[in-house]
Amino acid sequence: MDEQPSRLRGQRLTLGYEGHEVCRDLTIDIPDGKFTVIVGPNGCGKSTLLKSLCRLLKPKAGTVFLDGKDIHTRPTRDVAKTLGLLPQSALVPEGIKVADLVARGRYPHQNTFRQWTEDDEQAVARAMAVTGVTELAHQMVDQLSGGQRQRVWIAMVLAQQTPVILLDEPTTYLDIAHQIDLLDLFRQLNRESGHTVIAVLHDLNHACRYADHLIA
Repeated sequence: MDEQPSRLRGQRLTLGYEGHEVCRDLTIDIPDGKFTVIVGPNGCGKSTLLKSLCRLLKPKAGTVFLDGKDIHTRPTRDVAKTLGLLPQSALVPEGIKVADLVARGRYPHQNTFRQWTEDDEQAVARAMAVTGVTELAHQMVDQLSGGQRQRVWIAMVLAQQTPVILLDEPTTYLDIAHQIDLLDLFRQLNRESGHTVIAVLHDLNHACRYADHLIA
């Protein structure tokens, strides 16, 4: 029997910005239920590739497929229910509390007929607990340290409860102990809950320790 194609894959991608081409004719399959790590030197296109996989950047040529369909033809809400992204430099809305920012991860699950529910409340609480930010719930995000703020953003991504999680340098601003704790958390999500995890990392030791699948 032929294997089913990966949920997330890119076919013959050419990626770049304005006149600058980053990569050409790249075909890539993200293994379902695995921890994939993207490594490489600064400026080689790691974040560019991640942005194309989550529809933030449209390829100059080629197609990104999500569940067999061109990701750019999928409804935004459907994509947001499948892919959760932690960007490299997230902008904090002014004057927002930690709990309110994490709760924004539940927006894809809201609509005219489904407002905030107990399930949403529990998803936010669990996400804050596993990232260790519960005690910060009522603090303003823009008053936190860089490391605390990073954990809050990660909590928001986890609250989204997507089967695929994309992380652009998630260990930024964290000391080595918190880096290990965080990567252990994502490996646990991968192993126990079956999440597909795709992370851009700089540290080759971390990449070799955590990756099931390595893109260099």
